[in-house]
Amino acid sequence: MKETLMNRLSWPEYQDRVQREDATVFLPCGATEQHGPHLPLGTDHLLATAVAQGVARRVSGLVAPPLAYGYKSQPKCGGGQHFCGTTSLDAATLIGSVRDTIREFARHGARSIVVVNGHYENQWFLTEGIDLALREMDSACGTKVMRLEYWDFFTPPTLERIFPEGFPGYALEHAAVLETSMMLHYHPELVRLDRIPDDGPADFPPYDMYPPRTEWVPPSGVLSSARAATREKGDWMVEELTDRIARAVRAEFD
Repeated sequence: MKETLMNRLSWPEYQDRVQREDATVFLPCGATEQHGPHLPLGTDHLLATAVAQGVARRVSGLVAPPLAYGYKSQPKCGGGQHFCGTTSLDAATLIGSVRDTIREFARHGARSIVVVNGHYENQWFLTEGIDLALREMDSACGTKVMRLEYWDFFTPPTLERIFPEGFPGYALEHAAVLETSMMLHYHPELVRLDRIPDDGPADFPPYDMYPPRTEWVPPSGVLSSARAATREKGDWMVEELTDRIARAVRAEFD
């Protein structure tokens, strides 16, 4: 099986894969953010990287080192900035990092790039970084970029199977069933099932306040209960999203 991690290749090997084989380059983007007492701070970039690796194996792609810091954690989808360990970037910093990285991949000869987002708050800043990179690049180079949030590839039947009593929505799924189940699949040694709290679901008003109202957020940082998380659910989700993302990548770049 071909190596999928860019940083394990020498530069001539990487050049050969990108320029001669036209390998798709995957850029995982996550965050360093609290995920309750039962999941590690690196959950978002660990999951984005693992998803990217799974897809890269199917399409003979390469996975670049992840952007492991993301945009500021928001109370209603990430618990907020007041938790120790949450280490975030200003929007301009994230945008610039994405712009520069995409531009560098294109300089290397990459013609197909997939930005895999694992942090809810990153979305529009990744889009801006991609847009600025393409604006600065010579259109003749032919580089195309796909941006995706891996959770958008779950189908309604899968969500119904995982949440038989109803899906609470992606924002409230922070450190809950989806992420915990996927971590049990990819990194079971990092999950502390004995520390899952009984919090949630959080009940937020339909507006935001600044400075943020930290009292709106459960003390654990978990926005919805992860008690129903299992390795089996993680297996179902990973198989579906890997297959569907790989098909999307082939459809756009093959």
